[in-house]
Amino acid sequence: MPFKVPLSTLRVFEVAARRQSFHAAASELNLTPSAVSHAIRKMEETLGVVLFERVGRGVSLSSEGQTLMGYTERGFGEIQRGLEAVSARAPRLLRLHSAPSFAAQWLAPRLARFFAQCPDVEVRLSAGVDYARFDTGEFDADIVYGLPRQEGLKVLPLKEETVTPLCAPHIADSIESPADLLRHPLIQSDNKQVRWPAWFALNGLAVPAMWRGSRFDRSFLAIAAAADGLGIALESTLLAERDIQRGRLVAPLSGRSQDVRYVGHHLVYPPPFEPRIQLRLFAQWLARELEIELTPFL
Repeated sequence: MPFKVPLSTLRVFEVAARRQSFHAAASELNLTPSAVSHAIRKMEETLGVVLFERVGRGVSLSSEGQTLMGYTERGFGEIQRGLEAVSARAPRLLRLHSAPSFAAQWLAPRLARFFAQCPDVEVRLSAGVDYARFDTGEFDADIVYGLPRQEGLKVLPLKEETVTPLCAPHIADSIESPADLLRHPLIQSDNKQVRWPAWFALNGLAVPAMWRGSRFDRSFLAIAAAADGLGIALESTLLAERDIQRGRLVAPLSGRSQDVRYVGHHLVYPPPFEPRIQLRLFAQWLARELEIELTPFL
């Protein structure tokens, strides 16, 4: 005999289990905390098990609750995908968060190509140095600089980046070796993983304790300053790609120095790990643009 648990009650359980809070679930569902508590209690009575352990003023899933959560999460995910499949003509909103410099320097200039290939997808793009908080349901995915601090996310590395000195063409004429850089203003980007001391050490030079040059807290500002001739920036050629292609920036030591190569950005998203169709389309396009493989995702 099937258990008579309404779908609406299962939805209350799924949100409460995901948020690990009756108050947070009530806020998301536009209910009162007492209504959430009552629905959970009635469900526990119907099933004859305890789904949540009450600890002080908080709650945590019991072992039975954790088991049920796996099924309800997949079930609601399937329902969502089914609704998307039959609503193919409706706009599909992708709520995307991104590291500011990646958004400004690489992603935003290419969005027209994405819309040309996926005209049914709408993108709401937000940029910030704080990582997206997926527990609020505000974002579908995040392009982060470095690795996310939040556990339990799907993490997909993007393209390997090359970090090298970049400057305006008229400055490059006077640079023939890494040591020549010290005769010019060195632009600092405070929030980067790779900075001048590490680059100079890689090239066998000790950087002075103090040197001339402006300081910025975002790579896109440092790149703009270098293109305007304010000095030499140590930046990713991926982020500076447009300025390099337009001839506003050059790599004066290309082939004459040791550059840093690393994966600086990652695409991350929360469970369920079977992505919504608009996120899947975006990831496929992103992989094509970056000329990388995202096989586990696709």
